[in-house]
Amino acid sequence: MIIGICVGSGIFFKVGNILAFTGGNIFLGVLVFIIGALCIIFGSLSLTNLAERTTKNGGMVAYFEEFFSEPVASAFGWYQTFLYFPTICVVVSWAAGTYTTLLLNLPQTLPYQMGIGFCYMVFFYLLNIVSSQFAGWFQIISTITKLIPLIGIGLIAIFWTKDVPTVPTTATLIEPTDVGLGWLAALAPMAFSYDGWPIALSISHEVKGGSHTMKKALCFGPVIVLVVYLSYFLGLTHILGPEYILSMGEGAVMEIGEMLFGHIGQKVILLFILVALFGVINGVTLGHIRMPYALATKNMLPNSQKIINDYHHKKFVSTSAIIALLTGCGWFIIHYITQAFQLMGLGDIGEIAIVFGYMWYMALYFKVIQLYLDKDIQETFTGLISPILAIVGGLIILFGGFYENPIFEFVSFGICFLFCLMGYITFKKNRQNLLNK
Repeated sequence: MIIGICVGSGIFFKVGNILAFTGGNIFLGVLVFIIGALCIIFGSLSLTNLAERTTKNGGMVAYFEEFFSEPVASAFGWYQTFLYFPTICVVVSWAAGTYTTLLLNLPQTLPYQMGIGFCYMVFFYLLNIVSSQFAGWFQIISTITKLIPLIGIGLIAIFWTKDVPTVPTTATLIEPTDVGLGWLAALAPMAFSYDGWPIALSISHEVKGGSHTMKKALCFGPVIVLVVYLSYFLGLTHILGPEYILSMGEGAVMEIGEMLFGHIGQKVILLFILVALFGVINGVTLGHIRMPYALATKNMLPNSQKIINDYHHKKFVSTSAIIALLTGCGWFIIHYITQAFQLMGLGDIGEIAIVFGYMWYMALYFKVIQLYLDKDIQETFTGLISPILAIVGGLIILFGGFYENPIFEFVSFGICFLFCLMGYITFKKNRQNLLNK
């Protein structure tokens, strides 16, 4: 889940953005990837302490419930369930639709891209509803498949002796430059490439071995993602060269496919990208359909008891899954409108919730430090050093997000806050209703 959700399409196309922000400096590009990895490595190592101390469902929602308060947990749960999960799923499904039109030579129009993407999204929701076991196997297969080109390009680069390709005359030549502190803006696309690992926590109560298995996953998953990303980044820059990648942008990844596999190479790369996207969609929906039920068990949704009863009595389609699916459909409509009328410029709704999440994560890291100082946690590395470094990484990502587009981030934070407020108010209202009874 951790590797399969983190490694999506972002790594295939964010290399150009990261190199652009770093001025083509490969060392700074590697540094950006390492910073991103450290954020999740130290962050996940810190959260292993919380995973060991609760058996409640809901992933991070359970951590906020256990170590903060139920109203705070409800606020975070609403942000995750009704904003974070569905917006990521919608945008990745749309991307899958876009690459399908490229693969099948269909019209490159928004209705085609969105229509195909919507079908993908609904399919994976239904797949997870019908058979969580099959969806789990698909997650494993897609994860292994998507790692093949990323690691393969890194291995091929070790033995690659040909000269880097020449930038076509039809493209504008962009040479490496000194960008000063502007490289910090690369942290935004980097955060997108790494995002998604907290979703795996939503199934922690269903994993064999419980918290012990999750601890191993949280330790080794992010390290594997870092190795895979560095393999691809260094391999791509060695074979193509920074100048070519800067000049060609997203087209660079297609060029490497043609260089390695001939005329069919671009189709091969597109197929791998689609598999990577399918793995992300499946992983997100796998976690998302469980979240409304998890919130209902904590009395954080309207009609919580009905959702709980329905979940236990209906084996095919639960209210929890329907809520998740309808939320995804709602955001898909919003996404279509924003893209059709260019309401978000070059951005999309998937960027709304990502940076905001790091504020929540840092709250958990501070709680780990508090538990260490209270001597509830004995291990210094995971109880003190890791959360401190994770907090530093989170602050860097927050700074990078606002540095790149401050107005967009302020608006996004406002939207996220409204969802948190609705969750907070709903729990307070539900608890008051129980007291009145």
